[in-house]
Amino acid sequence: MPKFNFDFLVIGSGIAGLTFALKAAEYGSVAIVTKKEVMEANTSYAQGGVAGVLSKHDSFEKHIEDTLEAGAGLCNCKAVELVVTEGPRLILELMDYGVKFSKKNGELDLGREGGHSENRIVHAADATGFEIESVMVNKAKNHPNIEIFEYHFAMELLTEHHLGAKVKELDKIHCFGAYVLDERSDTVHKMLSKVTVLASGGAGEVYEHTTNPAVATGDGIAMAYRAKARIENMEFVQFHPTSLAISEADSFLISEAVRGFGGILRNASGEAFMSKYDRRKELAPRDIVARAIDDQLKKRGEDHVFLDVTHLDAKVIKEKFPMIYETCLTYGIDITRQQIPVVPAMHYTCGGVATDLEGQTSIEQLFACGEVACTGLHGANRLASNSLLESLVFAEQAVNKSIKLLENADFRNDIPEWDESGTVNTEEWILVSHNRRELRQVMWNYVGIVRSNFRLERAKRRTKLLFQETEDFYQRTKVNVPLCELRNLVCVGYLIVRSAIRRKESRGLHFNTDYPNLSENKITTVI
Repeated sequence: MPKFNFDFLVIGSGIAGLTFALKAAEYGSVAIVTKKEVMEANTSYAQGGVAGVLSKHDSFEKHIEDTLEAGAGLCNCKAVELVVTEGPRLILELMDYGVKFSKKNGELDLGREGGHSENRIVHAADATGFEIESVMVNKAKNHPNIEIFEYHFAMELLTEHHLGAKVKELDKIHCFGAYVLDERSDTVHKMLSKVTVLASGGAGEVYEHTTNPAVATGDGIAMAYRAKARIENMEFVQFHPTSLAISEADSFLISEAVRGFGGILRNASGEAFMSKYDRRKELAPRDIVARAIDDQLKKRGEDHVFLDVTHLDAKVIKEKFPMIYETCLTYGIDITRQQIPVVPAMHYTCGGVATDLEGQTSIEQLFACGEVACTGLHGANRLASNSLLESLVFAEQAVNKSIKLLENADFRNDIPEWDESGTVNTEEWILVSHNRRELRQVMWNYVGIVRSNFRLERAKRRTKLLFQETEDFYQRTKVNVPLCELRNLVCVGYLIVRSAIRRKESRGLHFNTDYPNLSENKITTVI
């Protein structure tokens, strides 16, 4: 078998993984493993922008306060301060890379989104993520120390478990790389590294309706959990209030920036209803807006509300939101003349693999950054446009820590090759498609915006059965990407349910009708 040995193994090709790779490549060899094309990452779909204090009217204190308020008491204050203060420098670094953010009169055109007290969102029209991803991918492809492995699926993290040790009995667990499936050759490679970085994004596909791309199957979280890493706050799932409510549109995101620019939410009667729920109206944090829409839909028996921008200047709308305008037009909606039908959809995983302020997980030589991680920045609810900022800062933090490990780390060549003896190719692929569909429906119906003990217990029973069925099928079947994704989705779904059951209160993104109030205890849910 050919050797795949790299100083740094980066799993994921979004802004977090690319930031780490580009900076780490100055110190050693880097492999970027990505399950589809390198551009197919959550980052590419980010519309709104990157939050940062870049105006004389703004301050670090204001951004910190806004983040803490959105996080509902569960933010790590040190993580918040780190990201807010280091972020602006890294935004300017993106511009040095060649990222072209929108400008107005020669200055950055700073937008405002829900939960922000000042205009501080840098953006590239309404396709910010795609602009950033394009520039960074081009730099990575042209770096001599970076090798990109497209259509390679990271299946399993390599630890002492693969050397025959019982990891539960160890004081420390170490990561030595990963087993990676080359989808094109149908071969599993042993990829060894001195440092491994999870930057594999979130888990939107665990829900029936999501703004995430199909690659967001929670792979990094599930792999880390199976490797016995610490996982935190999985119950905090952010539902974006406004996805396009047309079935063929596949939950296309209508950016928060549209409301920040003056868009008004209305019910089918034309009533602007947000003033009933929060003094900030449309600029309230996402958890409040999503629950308000959910309440309207249930009270009125309707399946969507409307986002109205028809009162705003049509020319400016087309300039600021060209992708949204053109996409809606393909479905027969001219947003400058017609209201946009919208409904909430799963958008962001606030919990994940727990890290310290240097991106280090509870497993030695394993780092995590981006949506896969739980750094303490978001707490119980992510403030809009803080996610790309977090990716930039924690990727750099992880690089700074990981380069110190290179000198004393080595490749564990005694890790065995992947063993698929005893497995078979099967004709029963209906189980994979059926279980994936059932899981997503269960999570949407019972573990959504509003939860209850009854719904959560029902979801627990169903996800446990799905877990048992899928694991049994996995153990006797030759591996492939759809099966591995299902295994990871079921794992993540089960983690969300377990975490939600443990939280006996309503806080941030987690609302349980049986525990409608805040608890005095600010508890992190650990699995």
